[in-house]
Amino acid sequence: MKTDDLIALLAKDAAPVSRNASGIRLATHAGLAAFGAFALLLLWLGIRPDIAVAMHTGAFWMKAAYTATVAVGGFILVERLSRPGVSANLGFVVVGAGVLVIATLGVVQITSADRADMPALLLGSTWNRCPWRILLLSAPGIAAMLWVMRRLAPTNLPLAGAAAGLFCGALAATIYGLYCQETAAPFVAIWYTLGIALSGAIGALIASFALRWR
Repeated sequence: MKTDDLIALLAKDAAPVSRNASGIRLATHAGLAAFGAFALLLLWLGIRPDIAVAMHTGAFWMKAAYTATVAVGGFILVERLSRPGVSANLGFVVVGAGVLVIATLGVVQITSADRADMPALLLGSTWNRCPWRILLLSAPGIAAMLWVMRRLAPTNLPLAGAAAGLFCGALAATIYGLYCQETAAPFVAIWYTLGIALSGAIGALIASFALRWR
């Protein structure tokens, strides 16, 4: 069989693919990642008992806005890095903006606080548990996102894996906020960000295997 004949045979039943097909698949699995993190939180830690009161405070929404912003930026990175030749700069800008804002708020709180309040602002009461809880809550999402990304066309596997971990870590951090009662901006800037960064690092480490074409 000639090459032209083979190509014609393979393309015979080919149908056009929707431009939004990859985005829809990624969004579907992002929903699964959110559901997995929320289900794990309910089974493991539960929801803070004063959630109704907390939701009427600015500190609660400050924390949620930060992690949600990073999650949005992370999803943009995932969507862009899953396709070859597409710029991911917007995702980096959104993530960077979120980190910059929370870091600025943290510095403002620290510089205006009394020395006696520093331990509470920086360490709270859960500093040694917060990052690891976020990492564990992100695990189902990392698995889901890497599974679907493997069926797309990422070219920079470590960076794509880091984006998946970053997105799932930020998503898990947002959901973890339904349990965590820490609200100080310095605490969030340090320990929530560390949990998100750990998730990104795990994604990058396993991407070379998980996203490799077979």
